[in-house]
Amino acid sequence: MNKYFNQEFPGKLFTVEGIDGSGKSTQLKLLHQWLQNEGYGVFFSEWNSSPLVKTTTRRGKTKQILTPTTFSLIHATDFADRIEREIIPPLKASAIVLADRYIYTAFARDVARGVDPSWVRKLYEFAVRPTIAFYFKVPLNVALDRILSSRAQIKYYEAGMDLGLSSDIKESFKLFQEKILIEYEKMIDEYGLTVVDATLPINDQQKKVREIVVKKIKELKKFPKPFNYFSQFAAKK
Repeated sequence: MNKYFNQEFPGKLFTVEGIDGSGKSTQLKLLHQWLQNEGYGVFFSEWNSSPLVKTTTRRGKTKQILTPTTFSLIHATDFADRIEREIIPPLKASAIVLADRYIYTAFARDVARGVDPSWVRKLYEFAVRPTIAFYFKVPLNVALDRILSSRAQIKYYEAGMDLGLSSDIKESFKLFQEKILIEYEKMIDEYGLTVVDATLPINDQQKKVREIVVKKIKELKKFPKPFNYFSQFAAKK
C-alpha cells in the first residue's frame, strides 16, 4: 500500500499532531510567527476548516446524526479541498506550509471510532508526504488536566459520546482520548513521526522544533521585509 502521493514539490510542509491538550497548536503558532519574522513565505492550513463541508459538518453535529464512516468521509473531503487550494499551490511556489493536524488525525480518531485502519489509510493516499510530521507526546492525565481546567464545556463528538463509552461526558472524553493516544503511538514508527516531549516548557519545545525545521529550509528563498518609511524616520530622530 502506498502511504503518500509520490510527487515532490520545492516547498516544505510541516505538520503537528497530538491528542487534545498536547499544546501542538501553540507550538505551530510560535513557529509560524518566527518563520514570518525570518522572512519566509509561510502558509497555514487547519484541520476541518474547508468551507466546502463546514455547513454539512455543523448540521450533522447539531443533530448528532454523524456515524464514524460519515465522519471519516466528511473529513477526507475537507482535506481533499484544502490540499488542492491551500497546500499544494504554496508548495509548488517553494513556500512553507504549516498544517495544524494532518492525515494522522484521521488515522487516530477514525480508527478510535471503529473505522477499519486499512480503509482510512487508503482514503488518504492522495496526501503529500510532510517534510516533518511533529508528534507532541504527552501523558493522558496531563492532557486531560489542561483541557478540563480550561474548557467550560466539552462537545458531544469531541468527547466520543457517539461511541457509548460512558454516559458521563468527562469520562467519555477520557476514554476516547485514551483510544486516540494508542493509535498515535502506533504511528510513530509506521510513519516516522518526529516526537517532541510536550511536557517540557513551551520555550524548550519551540527551540527543538526550530532546530529541526531550520535544517530543512536552508535552500528556500527569504523575502525582504517591507520598508517602513515612518519607522526609519523615527529612528533618525
